[in-house]
Amino acid sequence: MTKPKTVYVFGTCLIDLFDPQAGMSAIKLLEREGVRVVFPDAQSCCGQPAYTSGFPADALAVAERQVGLFSEDWPIVVPSGSCAGMMKYHWPRLFGNDHPLAQAVASVSNRVYEFTDFLVNVLGVKLEDQGQPCKVVLHTSCSARREMNAHLSSRALLDQLSGVEVVQQAREAECCGFGGTFSVRQPGLSAAMAGDKAEALIASGAEKLVSADCGCLSNINGTLAKQGQALQGQHIATFIAERTKERTQLGEEI
Repeated sequence: MTKPKTVYVFGTCLIDLFDPQAGMSAIKLLEREGVRVVFPDAQSCCGQPAYTSGFPADALAVAERQVGLFSEDWPIVVPSGSCAGMMKYHWPRLFGNDHPLAQAVASVSNRVYEFTDFLVNVLGVKLEDQGQPCKVVLHTSCSARREMNAHLSSRALLDQLSGVEVVQQAREAECCGFGGTFSVRQPGLSAAMAGDKAEALIASGAEKLVSADCGCLSNINGTLAKQGQALQGQHIATFIAERTKERTQLGEEI
């Protein structure tokens, strides 16, 4: 794919509600590469929580409201691998071939890119690290890893940062226990899984944790905070923006 002049950003409901800085950082990093970003104001949720909880009709009602927001033939960049996977792989199944929006959904699906994948494999971004040396551990959500290969593109970005040493965690491929509504419906299991993940992250010796998924970050950060650990996770877009001295919308250097 040639470098596009314009892209959409689908910000996701979790970023909108819990980590808007991640969304702003992602947009600024795209704009720095000379790409115009369009952010449809009416966007909300991809429908994944209802879909993975066994409520396809509710998921469809939510997703139907999103499809028409991306009518131009521009790439759709999603700073969350699980949401990107929902839109790319599960929307066509959810809508089916007979739905009036089936053609539009197919178009959207074909244009969806996970944020780190887009930076690495479409824009070919080259990062200049301006941060202090540090050890970083990477977490990628289950669906982001298996559907979008976000662990590969995230690691490729981190490897460009000369002052960053990426350390391994023993449970890298395991779920953190978030799983959308799984963490709400099965809190005991979720807490145990998050505890195992936190233990592995601490044992890695990392000073910082980064991930491309805010759902995982909220679950892991909550577990680490409850344990009194100093380690806290950060969305990879914000981490890269800070390391490369990008500026926020407010003009503050981060």
